[in-house]
Amino acid sequence: MLGGLGEKLVKKAVAAGAAAAAAMVAVIAFGATIFYALCLVIVPLAAAALTALLFALAAVIVVSVFLRRETEAEAADDDEPVGMGERAFTLFRQRPILGAAAALAGGWIFLRNPALATMVAAAFTETSHTRRRRR
Repeated sequence: MLGGLGEKLVKKAVAAGAAAAAAMVAVIAFGATIFYALCLVIVPLAAAALTALLFALAAVIVVSVFLRRETEAEAADDDEPVGMGERAFTLFRQRPILGAAAALAGGWIFLRNPALATMVAAAFTETSHTRRRRR
C-alpha cells in the first residue's frame, strides 16, 4: 500500500524505536544495579545521590564529545554551498529529518502542479555563473 520506499522507512523507524527502547531498559537496569551495589556499602540516600551523580557525569561526557565532533565538522565545512542543488544536499546531510519533511512537502506540491516541478528542476540543474575559489 505504501510502496517500497515507505515500507522501508516504516521498517527502519520500527527498528530504531525497538533499539531505543532496549537501550533505555538497559540503562535503567544498569542504574538500578549500581544503586543496589552501593546500598551494600553506604546508606540508600547516599547511594541514590552517587548513582544520579554518576549518570549526570556520563551525560556531560557524552554531550561534550558530541559537541566537540560537531565543531570539528563545522570547521571542516567552511565553504558555503554555491547552487540550489548543493544547498539541498547540505540540508539533507546536516538535518536529515528537516530535509525529509521538505522533500515530502515538495513532492506533494509537485504532484499538485507539474509545471512547478519543471521550473524547480530547471533551477536545480542551472549552473552557477560565479567561480569557486580553490584553497
